[in-house]
Amino acid sequence: MMSDDNEFQREIDYSEFDFLTVDIGEDGVAVVTMNDPDTLNAVGPHNHWQLEDIWLKLARDERIKVIVLTGAGKAFSAGGNIKLMAERAQTEYGLKYALRVPINTLRIWDQILMTPQPIIAAVNGDAIGLGTSLFAFCDMSIVAEDARLGDTHVRVGLVTGDGGSVMWPLLVGPQKAKEYLMRGKLLNGRKAEEIGLVNYAFPKEQVLDEAMKIAREIAGQPIWAVRWSKAAVNKCIRDQVNLTGELSIAYEAMTMMTHDYKAATTAFANKEKPVFKGY
Repeated sequence: MMSDDNEFQREIDYSEFDFLTVDIGEDGVAVVTMNDPDTLNAVGPHNHWQLEDIWLKLARDERIKVIVLTGAGKAFSAGGNIKLMAERAQTEYGLKYALRVPINTLRIWDQILMTPQPIIAAVNGDAIGLGTSLFAFCDMSIVAEDARLGDTHVRVGLVTGDGGSVMWPLLVGPQKAKEYLMRGKLLNGRKAEEIGLVNYAFPKEQVLDEAMKIAREIAGQPIWAVRWSKAAVNKCIRDQVNLTGELSIAYEAMTMMTHDYKAATTAFANKEKPVFKGY
């Protein structure tokens, strides 16, 4: 007869993921690494699905008490691949992608918020656009002091639909959020700590170790006290996603169909000055 404990154990296979690696320690801390350092861990149609699906498997893995999310190489995540975005802007493929953006991106945020284990972002380097939203939706963020952080969607002609319009106001307040989002303004890790965008900033070489210290401390706490505390706080965040997320992402999809999006991405990729027409 199967014991009560074994009834909840499942063999979880992470081999389908190549953009993401999962290493689980005996202490119950899983390190999930975005592992494409050559592209600065950029996210696009080829690997977006992995950030959607990984959380369901992590949630079911009874070995895991706390998750640490980080990036391989010198960046956490550069966000979208701007060169690829410029090539596909206003093409048939680009329009089909715009139609898929709302549900696909919302799935990432919903799964992160619903994952029962605490998720700590160890932001080892630059986190831009979607990269910033990834750490903002985590339960805590430990960042490198000199990392460049920011939601730069407007710089490439897009609405901040990748979660920025949800999390920035919650973390830093509406006025500061609008300043950074409407200007596409970058800040370093130390400034991010000062304004409350992240929990702590450390020298780059200490970021993962500091995140692991906190993760191991939490892993030693009563598991259901921790999980339900997370769930209780995330209830209001999920309400905000329901209120703002779908609208902002629909607006982002609309801006993907504009001339200014094509102009902005092309100029950004070619390091030129864009010419906007207002449509």
